[in-house]
Amino acid sequence: MSLQPKNPLHGVTLEAMLVALQAHHGWEGLAERVDIRCFRNDPSIKSSLTFLRRTPWAREKVEGLYLDLMR
Repeated sequence: MSLQPKNPLHGVTLEAMLVALQAHHGWEGLAERVDIRCFRNDPSIKSSLTFLRRTPWAREKVEGLYLDLMR
C-alpha cells in the first residue's frame, strides 16, 4: 500500500466531501457552482453519489470545490 502524504484527498470519501459541501453551501449553492441536474432536481446524497461516481468531469469539479472549502 503506497502512502500519499501530499494528496489532500487521500482518505476522504466522496460521500464525506459531498456531505461537507452540502452542509456548507446547501443544494442550491452546489447547483450554482456545479451545474448538474442531481443538485437541482430532487437532490439527495445517494443520487449525487451515483452520478458523480460515473461522471469524471463532475467529480473533478466537486473535488476542486471541496479542496477550496478546506483551504
